[in-house]
Amino acid sequence: MTEAPLPASSLRRTLLRWLILPLVALVPLSAAVVYALAVRPALDGLDRALTDTAVALNGILEVHDGQATLPLSAQTLRALRADLIDEVAFVVGDAQGRPLGGDGALLALAPPLAAEQWRFFNATLRGRHMRAAAFGARCGGPAQVCTILVAESLGKREDAERAVAWAALAAAVLLALSLGLLSVVAVRRGLRPLQRASVEIGSRSLQRLDPIEPGSVPREVAPFVAALNDLFARLRLAASAQRAFVEDAAHQLRTPLSTLRVESAQALAQPCPPELQPTLLRLHAAAERGAHLVQQLLTLARADGAALGAGTPLARVDLAALAAASADDWLRPALAAGQDLGFDLEPAWVDGDALLLRELLGNLIHNAVEHAGAGSRITVRTRAEAAQSLLQVIDDGRGLPADELPQVWDRFRRGAAAGGLGTGLGLAIVRDIARLHGGDAVLQPGIDGRGVAATVTLPCSPEPVANLS
Repeated sequence: MTEAPLPASSLRRTLLRWLILPLVALVPLSAAVVYALAVRPALDGLDRALTDTAVALNGILEVHDGQATLPLSAQTLRALRADLIDEVAFVVGDAQGRPLGGDGALLALAPPLAAEQWRFFNATLRGRHMRAAAFGARCGGPAQVCTILVAESLGKREDAERAVAWAALAAAVLLALSLGLLSVVAVRRGLRPLQRASVEIGSRSLQRLDPIEPGSVPREVAPFVAALNDLFARLRLAASAQRAFVEDAAHQLRTPLSTLRVESAQALAQPCPPELQPTLLRLHAAAERGAHLVQQLLTLARADGAALGAGTPLARVDLAALAAASADDWLRPALAAGQDLGFDLEPAWVDGDALLLRELLGNLIHNAVEHAGAGSRITVRTRAEAAQSLLQVIDDGRGLPADELPQVWDRFRRGAAAGGLGTGLGLAIVRDIARLHGGDAVLQPGIDGRGVAATVTLPCSPEPVANLS
């Protein structure tokens, strides 16, 4: 049992995955880095505010006869403790560890200090977390060091940390979104040459095998495009060889089949034994079918040759004039089949090969005459609509089952109820010629569901200036 093939991965999805997933993973890390870099200066600024208070207390500290004193007025105390957010506490202790002013309980938190030394630390005072700054102030002799300690609760610090955290997170998310968007745009723009190359490759068919311009794709894709161009060249050679074989075979068959047609027709025109009459009729019908097949094979070869040849000159053709010129060729066969062949023609200009377009129209009318049945009405219609020129052959005859409509475009495929001398190539030729001219052909049920409506759409061209004047 063969394993099911894995679904093809998308290059765009793969690139975006490798670009965006690391960004998603880096958002928390970048937020943490930004937070660490931003919060430290904010907290250092709050620590410096504590040192300002300590420096102010050091300025008030007085030493007389080796004794340190701290003369503080009630107004100075209020000013030192004033804060809208945090609780502020301070203490000044002498060299012997006795409080000179402030909250004496803070002295138990003070670390050992040398003269002019600063220490910053976290502490807990009466169950409340504080941030403290301690300074060793000279107060008398060289060995006399007083302790100045200023502490405040953590309200401003928590606010600063919270604000920095939100700012870091917002910056990281904004950066990630910006980089993600830029990644999507960059991938889209980077893959645009590949999309153009994909469109170019998708437009290639047996009717168009010209090479892709290597300069229109990135260098990384150039070897792939070169390999495709080499494949296209080999396909052109193979298609040309096949076309040449079909064309040579058809030409070789044309003369003997023409001779057989003439000889069988002459034999039928002469008196002959009754028992030979059915044989001669079958022989003549087979010669007619063979001649018709040869003609259609030549048309296919001509269409393929026009498709494979680069720079084939095109003429400005009016489909209405083309249909009018074909009227005489088909009125007699239609009358012989007991059919009413009519024309509803409006100017519809296209750029194309007049001979191939005439073959296209002939195959459509032949198909209708061959299969619509006696008593049916066949209408050839041309018109221009928007940017398209339409050529329609509509009949109200026997029609085709809906499930057979898509199948009859295949070469050598005929409807289940088809009769006559058809080979199953006529509609295939119609579609090939339509697509060669940049258009297409479709089959639909006819008016009120009766018969068949064959519609060929081709790119519309403006009417020549000479006709307008």
